[in-house]
Amino acid sequence: MSQRCRVVVLISGSGSNLQAILDHPNTDYEVVGVLSNKADAFGLIRAQKAGIATAVISHKDFTDRLSFDQAMIERIDAWQPDLVVLAGFMRILTEQFVDHYLGKLINIHPSLLPKYPGLDTHARAIAAGETEHGATVHFVTPELDAGPSIMQAVVPIAADDDTDTLQAKVHRGEHKIYPLAVQWIAQGRVVMQDSQTTLLDNLPISREQLRQNYD
Repeated sequence: MSQRCRVVVLISGSGSNLQAILDHPNTDYEVVGVLSNKADAFGLIRAQKAGIATAVISHKDFTDRLSFDQAMIERIDAWQPDLVVLAGFMRILTEQFVDHYLGKLINIHPSLLPKYPGLDTHARAIAAGETEHGATVHFVTPELDAGPSIMQAVVPIAADDDTDTLQAKVHRGEHKIYPLAVQWIAQGRVVMQDSQTTLLDNLPISREQLRQNYD
């Protein structure tokens, strides 16, 4: 991209991944707006301290998902984003919303997808006797947690780990890979083509190629 990539971040809570994206040293992207569905989300304060425009659109003010998503689209598009980043945004998006931003909408999920889509990923990984767990940055497609993977952070599961300690490990990994994935997209190094993640040399990226281990 010839100019800095304009990034809009969607949040519902503390915004720790938003902070990691803001703190990442780069000249390739800038966060131009932060949108939350909750007025008390601490991530809004993080954004305001960084001088970034914020907006709140409560899902409770709408009778259905589609009208809520349409209101979000109007607010997001006013910021003219090149990339929309879901950072702890706790709402399932409609197919219409996803299609509107297809190829420039990304999410981070707390598991090594395709394992453990959905909720309670840390408890499920421990219960299954897994030896490793982690997080996946992926492009968003209409099927939940099924978009092509961009990057993964892998963490070991120790014998004495519980859901809290494992979550803390995963969060540390998230804070390393999410800003990097945003930067790669901003640099034009990574795109979604034909429902897969592709490098500039048009070779598909396998999940194994971009697994980064964090102890």
